[in-house]
Amino acid sequence: MRTHHFLRRLDHNRVTQAIKKAEGKSSGQIRVFIQRGKFEDDALPRAERRFLQLGMQKTRDRNAVLIFVAPRAHKYAVVGDVGVHEKSGEEFWKKLVHDMRAHFKNEDFNRAIILAISEVGKLLAAHFPRTGDTINELPDEIAQG
Repeated sequence: MRTHHFLRRLDHNRVTQAIKKAEGKSSGQIRVFIQRGKFEDDALPRAERRFLQLGMQKTRDRNAVLIFVAPRAHKYAVVGDVGVHEKSGEEFWKKLVHDMRAHFKNEDFNRAIILAISEVGKLLAAHFPRTGDTINELPDEIAQG
């Protein structure tokens, strides 16, 4: 699917509100990034590079998560920083990606992304609860490039 078609079908407001809601219960940070163009390699290394380019490794508690979607390549990945990964374990990421897959196959992109945000939000709230000095360290809007 062409990226601009995907972006038109994506409910940016719903996604941003889901991020705000999920982050409202924790000190964790969630970002969604839409990658333009096609590529053949695996999405995970690209997502990890984008995670670093967005400065997501600089959060105070190392508890940021990137949901990376490449519509034209029909690929996606979810990357958590070291603090999150230590708490979640590999099985959390595998299950999350599996659960997203059915929604992407049905072209229910909003549901796939909001599901991921919600599940990540629950994980972050359990392990990184919001405190009085919690600040929003990263933008909530969908990024693209």
